[in-house]
Amino acid sequence: MLALVAVTAGCSSSEGKDGQRLTTQRENYCTQLGRWQKARNAAATDTPEPSEYDEVGAVAQDAFLAMRPLRDETVGGGRTLADATLAAMNNRDSEAEGRVVQYCADVGFETLTR
Repeated sequence: MLALVAVTAGCSSSEGKDGQRLTTQRENYCTQLGRWQKARNAAATDTPEPSEYDEVGAVAQDAFLAMRPLRDETVGGGRTLADATLAAMNNRDSEAEGRVVQYCADVGFETLTR
């Protein structure tokens, strides 16, 4: 009986760590998405310097990297987080961007996006 309790306690601890890791990954993704939105919006408001395009590209790359561990999460409309992120950033797909912003809201990080 004692061994069963020890094994069960170990599982709960592992599940807690996995849940915390998932929360951290989601927060990182939403932070990077918000940074990309801010950089993109700043570059669009004036005549951008070439360095602003470089900055938007670098920030987009950070968001892509943050998305990788979450890529298979669904965001509705038959899309995964990877599909929607790529469409929003590469194709300026406003519907896809809305889905990833909603994803961030659904996981509790709506204030990190624009």
